[in-house]
Amino acid sequence: MTVLIADGDFQRGKRLMAACEQLGLGAKVVTHGAAALEVALSEPPSVLIAQFGLPLIDGAQLGGILEANPRTRTVGVIYLADNGIEAARKGIGGEIAGPPVDPEAVARRVQALLEERIQEKAESEPASEDAGGVGGQLAQLPLADLLQLFHVSQKTGIVDLHRGSDPESAESGQVLLRAGEIVHAAVGSVAGEKALYRLLAWDRGEFKFAPSAVTEERSLDKPTRSLLQEGLRQNQEWARHAESLPSLDSNVHLKIRRSSLPVVIHPLTQEVLLVLEAYSRIGDVVDRCSFPDYQVLRTLRTLIERGLVELRVESDETEEPVAKRLFSHAPGARLREWMGVDELGEDEPQDARLLVVAADPAAAREFSRLIANLPGAAIADKSGSGPVDHLGVLGRLEVDDEVGIELVEVPADPRYSALWPLAGHGTVGVLMVLTGSVAGALEAVRPVFEALSAVPRARIFHLLLLEKDAGLEAETLRENLSLFDDSSLFLIPIGKGSTAEVLLREMFLRILP
Repeated sequence: MTVLIADGDFQRGKRLMAACEQLGLGAKVVTHGAAALEVALSEPPSVLIAQFGLPLIDGAQLGGILEANPRTRTVGVIYLADNGIEAARKGIGGEIAGPPVDPEAVARRVQALLEERIQEKAESEPASEDAGGVGGQLAQLPLADLLQLFHVSQKTGIVDLHRGSDPESAESGQVLLRAGEIVHAAVGSVAGEKALYRLLAWDRGEFKFAPSAVTEERSLDKPTRSLLQEGLRQNQEWARHAESLPSLDSNVHLKIRRSSLPVVIHPLTQEVLLVLEAYSRIGDVVDRCSFPDYQVLRTLRTLIERGLVELRVESDETEEPVAKRLFSHAPGARLREWMGVDELGEDEPQDARLLVVAADPAAAREFSRLIANLPGAAIADKSGSGPVDHLGVLGRLEVDDEVGIELVEVPADPRYSALWPLAGHGTVGVLMVLTGSVAGALEAVRPVFEALSAVPRARIFHLLLLEKDAGLEAETLRENLSLFDDSSLFLIPIGKGSTAEVLLREMFLRILP
């Protein structure tokens, strides 16, 4: 919380809160001095706005109590005067907003007070510190306030954050600023908006800002004020509903088959259900989903309430960790049935073939790199490979102990066109891997697509590997709609590990018969 507003005039207090929030400052309103004191001692604000004539404990007395307490003595105070006598008071250790009180002007003064605090901290740093650098404690200056002030002053540099003294449990994070705009955030393996919201929830720890050039590509595109407001809102909601949300250490499992769910469901719900096929611990599900933590927990709570997901009191220690496999039991059963493995009575593992047609060698290498990160994947060494000029095994994906998927790379060179229909017979599908220019990639694989489309019961899919900041050529896609439909096109962002893994899981689940 940035601002605590203690005002017996509740409507005015609400207007003050709205003005603060417009500037990206988190605020809370109470209507008497006793409540203000309780809140301030349990969650010290950066600034207190207090009415002189506050009920129970008046504003001046409240300010004096906070100044005498070591934990709250650094809280800045702005008093609200309701008449000329109050406006003329001296020696009270705070600023006075005289009547009539202008909420917008008071909010701007709060922002200025916070900026002055940053400047004072910077000037008090030893001379050996980098010019313009500043450090401190999040308990005294919350991250949201810090970022808001850097936004106003258009700072460029890196905010390093650290909490915890135990080396095994300590956490570190970073927020990158360019001209005051938040362009990237990371904590652990999480990056982007999800990481920023997680860092905004830290109420303890250390921060250090170092001015420096920021050349990293941005992972956050929303305006900084919108990000801060939404992050604070989600964290406040999380704190308010914490008791009803499932614990991160709990285990859950999906009670129904995904195939029985409606086709049209919210992308967040779809992603949560997909991750649940590989992970049972809620903390792991939260980490693997690309959406912010609170949204994932809220979705899990809804799924539990509707009986689609069940909490497990204790995990089954004899059960093989699901995360070691790409697929749950159901997809493996479907593939065995399609292959007729049970009827054949084979003891050795059997593999279905998935043809992979890459638009160029770079697309093939990037696809191999992404697949190599999946559980149960074994990728052939193709480090020195150039253009494909023969059928070659790219790798294998384990489905279960009995069946797998062999990834077979097929040359896209038209000289091998006689080979394409033969290779396409009896495959579980064909995957066209595209990257770079969509138009050029489509032109490279079009002959293969047309030849394999003529194979009976052909199932052809397209995988677009999207590089960072690369624009999706919508017009090109519209011109080639004959190649695509909703079930055959997959877009995978390169460089976003956890997101790419989730989307690749979804792709293979849809490719399986």
